[in-house]
Amino acid sequence: MNAADMPLTGPPPPEVPLADPPLVRVIAQVRFPLVASVEKRGFIASFQEAVREFYPVLRPEEERSVVLGAQGVVDTRSNTLWRFNEARGAWRVTLAPEFLALETTKYSSRENFMERLRLILEALKEHVDPQVLDRLGVRYIDRVSGKNLSALPQLVRPEVAGVLVSPLAARAQRAISENVFILPDNAGQITARWGLLAPQSTTDPGALDAINEPSWILDTDAFQSFQAGSRQLEVDSVVEQARGFAERIYSIFRWAVSDEFLRRYGGEP
Repeated sequence: MNAADMPLTGPPPPEVPLADPPLVRVIAQVRFPLVASVEKRGFIASFQEAVREFYPVLRPEEERSVVLGAQGVVDTRSNTLWRFNEARGAWRVTLAPEFLALETTKYSSRENFMERLRLILEALKEHVDPQVLDRLGVRYIDRVSGKNLSALPQLVRPEVAGVLVSPLAARAQRAISENVFILPDNAGQITARWGLLAPQSTTDPGALDAINEPSWILDTDAFQSFQAGSRQLEVDSVVEQARGFAERIYSIFRWAVSDEFLRRYGGEP
């Protein structure tokens, strides 16, 4: 078995730049124990100043959740999410009492993404100082639509094309497969979802917009949860682990797609 057939181990393949990448969103998130002061404008002001050169547009949002019990709704809760946006809107940082996230719809390279992640983690450590982490995750979402969707059996492995390589393809509206993989050496796990979505449907409204035509997605989420107090917020090590997750996700992407897929999106394999 060669490395291309086992994307969960070994070095990642070299990156092939794509002129028109199918990536619709990339997200990195760290979760930490509750820092209640993040709700206060005065407390997060110094964090804002640390990132404002790159994310000058601040939009607070209220996140509401409902707790259900045997008698119905027993509690409602709200948190303030601080959304720091790039002026052009393609990049966004979210600071909340229990997490920090970086996301983009205009991903250019792994190195660029990791440098941006480092910047906001340094600001988090200096101005919020949660000290420890509960969870680290990195997620890449690819989407194929239009004329490339009809050619999908030639663009991806049969294992991920699923029903689209069968006679049932003409009648299929939605066919999503979810796969959970444990990374070697207890380094975390990966949840990979792939499959067909009908028009105006999504698997995650917060990360994947519904569109007016059918599409095929590859949604890969690498993460690790930590025992209480076991993972310090050390910026260098967190960035390196996030980089490792991104490399492993890219290995799965390259395992899933063919050279013709890369060429169709402007790459030279």
